[in-house]
Amino acid sequence: MPKLVVTNRAGDTSTLDVGNGLSVMEAIRDNGFDELLALCGGCCSCATCHIHIDPADAARLPAMSEDENDLLDSSDYRTENSRLSCQIPLTADLDGLRVTIAPED
Repeated sequence: MPKLVVTNRAGDTSTLDVGNGLSVMEAIRDNGFDELLALCGGCCSCATCHIHIDPADAARLPAMSEDENDLLDSSDYRTENSRLSCQIPLTADLDGLRVTIAPED
């Protein structure tokens, strides 16, 4: 079972055990992080599941789609390590992935 390390907006960090194949968004939402709104439910249409990936983990992620890139362009808090958590399936290859929930736009 992959582990996901999540830092919330207050700076508190939690390690989650995540079912293989769930998205990072599902893992965060299902573990009580209310600050990650995920309003579209994972359809890549709202950008309310914006996270920042730890730079050391960025190369392990799948490539960003054009739709994801376009949605992230609307955020005032986009960084080079920004991603939409709904677009990242958590697999054994991403065990230990470290993310921070981005500030709300």
